[in-house]
Amino acid sequence: MKTKLITRVGYEKLQKEHDYLWKVKRPEITKIVSWAASLGDRSENADYHFNKRVLRQIDSRVRFLRKLLPELKIVDYSPQQEGKVFFGAWVEIENETGDIKKFRIVGPEEIYGDAKGYISIDSPMARALIKKEVDDDIGVMTPEGEKEWCINSITYEKK
Repeated sequence: MKTKLITRVGYEKLQKEHDYLWKVKRPEITKIVSWAASLGDRSENADYHFNKRVLRQIDSRVRFLRKLLPELKIVDYSPQQEGKVFFGAWVEIENETGDIKKFRIVGPEEIYGDAKGYISIDSPMARALIKKEVDDDIGVMTPEGEKEWCINSITYEKK
């Protein structure tokens, strides 16, 4: 089961997507479908069939967002988080060979699309990092076996 936590930025992004699909994109596509339908025979009308499919995809995404948004719990930054890894943290880690990774721990709904450098709170890496501090060592199980990492830095977006 996915965690129902989300950052404020992530929530606002999903809300904007919903509003755009419902108030802008859907009316545009509905006009095209109505126009294509008015041309008569729909059996070989590519505009009609393509845009009906687009409309179904929009409606499906809108239904998904309308069900999801009320279930999500927005987690804002709190000063008590300072110095430790919690939800919303930007964490930089390094392994023994000097490989450095930097990412933000966010909700599972935030890791798709253009969300570069985000990992889900449900991932093994995030689970291993929670409540750890700078210079703590962590072990994370990967398909190749356990990997060791050291925490270099922890920062938060204070909004």
